[in-house]
Amino acid sequence: MGAEPAPARHRIGYAPDEVVTSEPTRSTRLKWVVVVDETLSAGRAANAVACVAATTGAAVEGLIAHGGPDASGDEHPGLPWAGCTVLAATPDALAATRAAAASAEGVLVVDMPEAAQSHRVYDDYLSELAETEPEKLACSAVSIIGPRNRVSKLVRRLALLA
Repeated sequence: MGAEPAPARHRIGYAPDEVVTSEPTRSTRLKWVVVVDETLSAGRAANAVACVAATTGAAVEGLIAHGGPDASGDEHPGLPWAGCTVLAATPDALAATRAAAASAEGVLVVDMPEAAQSHRVYDDYLSELAETEPEKLACSAVSIIGPRNRVSKLVRRLALLA
């Protein structure tokens, strides 16, 4: 069972001819950022970033490039070729950024509600999520990918995760 495809409104990705791994990431059509709650411990922050990045990689066509061998011939799987910036935000700024991104046209938002980190059984997380009102949904991290100028505007006041 893999990741379910994103709803049509949020379907996003790169056409094969757009995957140009020989150019700087700033030349890509889409910009990808992950915004993490700056109040989290390092372990929880790393976990949240890894989880939203994994889902983003599965949902965005063409985001993961081809792999390659090292000098000994050992193969290494492909990585995201278009770059990803990890930013920090207060919980309130994270919630505001998530809300703005969710209403932006052509932007995919992958969030990790705090409840996801408090359950060891995925179905228990989903049960809690189903009972959580949207205004009470606190997130540990949010992955945002979309048109470069639109995403830049959404995160312009946020700093890199230190």
